Amino acid sequence: MKKVTMHQIAERVGVSKFSVSQALSGKPGVSEETRMRIVRAANDLGYSMKTKSLRRENSSGSDFIGETSVSKGTVIILMPNVRFQSRESLFWGRIIDGVSVALAEREVGVMMVTEGYSDRALKSINPDGVLGLIGIGYIATNLLLEIRYLDIPFVLVDHEDALVPSDSVYMNNYDSMRQMTSLVLQKGYHDIRFAGNPEYSRSFHDRWLGFRMVMEEAGLHVPKPEEDPFLQMEEHAYLIVDREIPKLVSEGKLPSAFICANDFFAYLILKSLVANGVKVPEEVAVTGFDHTDEERDPTLPSLSTIHVPNETLGRRAVEILFHRLANPNRPFEKTMLHGALLLRDSFKKD
Repeated sequence: MKKVTMHQIAERVGVSKFSVSQALSGKPGVSEETRMRIVRAANDLGYSMKTKSLRRENSSGSDFIGETSVSKGTVIILMPNVRFQSRESLFWGRIIDGVSVALAEREVGVMMVTEGYSDRALKSINPDGVLGLIGIGYIATNLLLEIRYLDIPFVLVDHEDALVPSDSVYMNNYDSMRQMTSLVLQKGYHDIRFAGNPEYSRSFHDRWLGFRMVMEEAGLHVPKPEEDPFLQMEEHAYLIVDREIPKLVSEGKLPSAFICANDFFAYLILKSLVANGVKVPEEVAVTGFDHTDEERDPTLPSLSTIHVPNETLGRRAVEILFHRLANPNRPFEKTMLHGALLLRDSFKKD
């Protein structure tokens, strides 16, 4: 395979070779946004970043010294391609950027794995050549058990498994959704529907719990997931939205607000409401979660949402992994990051 050069990366991003060198070595002089773009291009092109000499103790008690090659002392980024988890995703891609930049600053080699590992492929990994692993998003229990069996230190981002305890980094989904729901109630909206299947992911479940607790504390009815089609929204959410919104409009049963588990669902509902002649937020308010800004239709009201510090989630995962390498016997930790409410045109602020 032909070696990828800094010149090729510079051409891909549209910056100088000096900027590429500074970014990949973790030195100052490059903005965070440019650094992210450079690291992403380097990963896409397959550029090999050398590693610093690092030390950890393996299960036999001997020391492992990382060598200056990608095959030694590499950190694996594992993100199975399920549940919208992909490198191109505005949500997941930013987390990967945060991980990649933090590893580049440490001059640590990266191996990105985005497809499901077979048992044979996983067992072919030499654990002595891997510093650790950062898992992003949902990862099946059997795969986590294989990683644990190989004695590879790992940190999970936005996922945890009761059978395979580990360090994890999360958005504080519960408290952030409580804050948004409380604000919606304070502004006079009381007939509120939640959009998103609570069983779809741990994040959705925590967001649903935050919503439900505020509603129950206010003495308001909360339907059960099996009773409400909006609580069954997953990959094919658009089918539910296309069916239910026109039905609610025709029957005059629209809620006063939709609080959505993510921005994708919120934009589906927002577009359907507008298409069916509903004024947003005058008649129905809509809020999302994630701050992906994936919809840029100027005819739609800008979406109120909760900002998730994706890049920071990735960076914290790297920091926790290296703390684990330095302290292999410390208790596992769960790190929570709080988001910020962004109130825009889809929510009546006055």
